[in-house]
Amino acid sequence: MRLYENEAKKVMAEEGIPVPKSFGLACGPEELERRNDLRFPMMLKSLVLVGGRGKAGGIKKARDAAEAVSLAGGMLGRKIHGYGVDRLLVEEAVEENGACYVGVTMSPADFNVTVIVSPAGGIDIEQVAREAPDKILRLELPGNDATLPEAKAARLASFLAAGLPQGKQHLGALKTTICRLYGLFQKYDCKIAEINPLLMTPHGPVAADAKIVLDDNGLYRQSRLFHMLGIAAVRHDVAERTRNEVRARAAGFAYVDLLPEDHVKDPERLYVGLVPGGAGYGIFSIDEVANVGDRFFGGRVVPVNFMDSGGGPTVEAVAEMFNLLMDYELVDLVITSRFGGISSCDIFIRGLVGCLRQRRAAGQRVVPVYGRMVGTDLPNARDFLEKAKRETPEELRGLHIAVGNQKIMAEVIKEGLRSAFDARGWT
Repeated sequence: MRLYENEAKKVMAEEGIPVPKSFGLACGPEELERRNDLRFPMMLKSLVLVGGRGKAGGIKKARDAAEAVSLAGGMLGRKIHGYGVDRLLVEEAVEENGACYVGVTMSPADFNVTVIVSPAGGIDIEQVAREAPDKILRLELPGNDATLPEAKAARLASFLAAGLPQGKQHLGALKTTICRLYGLFQKYDCKIAEINPLLMTPHGPVAADAKIVLDDNGLYRQSRLFHMLGIAAVRHDVAERTRNEVRARAAGFAYVDLLPEDHVKDPERLYVGLVPGGAGYGIFSIDEVANVGDRFFGGRVVPVNFMDSGGGPTVEAVAEMFNLLMDYELVDLVITSRFGGISSCDIFIRGLVGCLRQRRAAGQRVVPVYGRMVGTDLPNARDFLEKAKRETPEELRGLHIAVGNQKIMAEVIKEGLRSAFDARGWT
C-alpha cells in the first residue's frame, strides 16, 4: 500500500525528518485565489500514486498568486500515466544547493534490509545505476537491525557529503536523516522508504519528495499510523496493481496479471486465462499450459494470469473469476481445474454455469472453457452440469468439463489448445 506524497511527508515529519512547509491541498484553482497565507515561490504537486510526475507535467513552480491559479487550472483534471489528478499538494519552494538520494528497501533475493544513497538526486535511481554506478553506495544489513548501526550510518553519510556541494558542513544532519529514514522503514513495516530528492539547503537537508510503500502483510499492526493519517481503511494501490488485480481484490480472491496492461496481442499466439483451484494448482497450471504449448504447439501459447480462489469461495466469487477473464480482451481460451478438497465442486460448477448463462443472455463476450473437476461434492456437481447442459445447451456451448480422474490435466489442456488452434486454422 503506497502513501500519497503529503501522507509520506507527514510520517517523515513525525519522525524528525525536515520537509517543506505545507499549505495544504487544493482541489480547484479558486481555492488558491481565496488564500492569503501563501508564500512565493511555491510548488504545486499532483497527488497521484504513480512515479514520473515531474516529466509528465505534474509538478510546477509558481512565482506568484496569478501564476499559481493558472497552473492549478491546467494541472487539475488531467491524467498522468492514466491516473486522474483531482488534488494538488501546495508547499513552499525550497532554496537548494545540491540534491541527493536516500532510500531504504529490502533485497528480493535474500530479504536483507538495504540502504541506498547517491549524491545524484532528483532523477531515477535506476538511471543513475546504469549511467554512473560509482555514484551509488548500497549497504545490506543481513541482521535486519532495528536501528542503523553507527559505522554504517557514518559511511553512508560520508559518501553523500563527499559528492555534494558544501556536503561536509552538513555531514551530521545527513547522518541523522539517513538513520531516521531507516528507523521509519522498520517502525512502519515498509517495503520502500525513499527521499528523492533530498535537497541541501543553507539550513541542512530537506525531503523535497517522499515515497513510502507499506508491506500489506504488516498493515494489521499499523492502526496508529492509519489514525495519524486519517486513513479509514486499506486502499487499493492503483499505481502498482493492474485493473484486473484491483477488480479481483475487491471480489476477495488473489489474482496476478503475467503481462503488462499495455501488452500488444500477437495475432499468431493463443492467450490462455487460468481459473485453478488453489495457489499451488495455479502455479502448476501456468507451467503446464506453457509446457504443453511448447511441446505440441510451437511455443505459441501464452498463459496470461495467476489466480487463487482461496478456500471455499462462494458461487458469486467463482462466477466473478470467470467474468473477469471473459472481460479481458487478451484471453482467447480459459483453462480451469477444480480439485475439490476444501472447496466444493458443486459450488464451482454452479458459479461457472451461472456466469456463462448470464453472459449469453446479456450478449457479452464468451470464450471457450476447458477443464476438469474432481473431489468434494462431485456427484452433485456432475448431476447439476448434466441437467444444465440439457436445459440450456446453447448458453453452455463451448463449455467442456471432464468429470473425475479419467483425464489428467495435461490431456485437458492439450485438448483445449488443439480445439482453439483448429478453430483458427492453425497447424
